[in-house]
Amino acid sequence: MIFKFLKDKDNEKGQSSDLTLKTASLLIHAAKIDENYTSKEKTLIEETLLTIDSKISDIEKLMINAEKNEKNSNQILDFTKELKNADQAFKVKIIESLWKIIYSNKEVDMYEANLMSRLTGLLYLDKKTVAEIKEKVEKDF
Repeated sequence: MIFKFLKDKDNEKGQSSDLTLKTASLLIHAAKIDENYTSKEKTLIEETLLTIDSKISDIEKLMINAEKNEKNSNQILDFTKELKNADQAFKVKIIESLWKIIYSNKEVDMYEANLMSRLTGLLYLDKKTVAEIKEKVEKDF
């Protein structure tokens, strides 16, 4: 189950887990990579986070922390270290959300495509699965 990775001491206190923060940072990174971080992308990120972690008590605080985390990070490995150990369903949900963020402006630029290619390997996902998710999301937009 997706939520088994999100249960830790901080989460029990109503705060987001480190995995949720890393996930949020990765989603924000994807939204910013084309240098056009929109309110639509922010909304998609918030919706994803609330879906994967039902114990988030302050989404705005989480977003602020994730934006700081993303800004201060030098590489996406900082975000993917824990995500790669998550179960397949969790990773598929994140990849689907990433594609939704990318397609929210109706086009995929070379930086976004490169990011998704790198994430496929970093999250131990096969290219076929990621391509199927991409096609599904693309049809919805």
